[in-house]
Amino acid sequence: MNNFDFLIGTWDVTNRYLTKRLAGSDEWEEFPGRAASRAFFEGAGNFDEIVFPTKGWRGATVRTYDPATELWSLYWVSSRTGRMDPPVVGRFVDGVGEFTGTDVWEGQPVRVRFIWSDITADGVHWQQAFATGDGAWETNWHMYFTRVSDGPERL
Repeated sequence: MNNFDFLIGTWDVTNRYLTKRLAGSDEWEEFPGRAASRAFFEGAGNFDEIVFPTKGWRGATVRTYDPATELWSLYWVSSRTGRMDPPVVGRFVDGVGEFTGTDVWEGQPVRVRFIWSDITADGVHWQQAFATGDGAWETNWHMYFTRVSDGPERL
């Protein structure tokens, strides 16, 4: 529990986004974001919202901890679709959080992986990857967080 306490606060986020996923592309787009995160359930839950000002959309993540399994479930929703994606589930081991699940990308079933790493008081790295039936992970999104403040603010 309390694994996501490092994320509480406000962050500037540099996004690096693969423009074509699962297509063998190596073309990346970079754009800014601003995220605010707060805990609930005494640290057994976490919520953040991120604004992408140059994109005109927002995202949010709800994270909940199951003490019986000692696993976190992470649910992403985008203002572009209004749909909450299926959760990725996992835990932190040696300071790195790995969370996996299944979803559909452009009509194709995919496995999804989120990794939280390089966690410090003033920064953190998040990445997302997809895999298809062949099992090879393709990382398609990086977020580099830089702390703005320790307290969440309204976006």
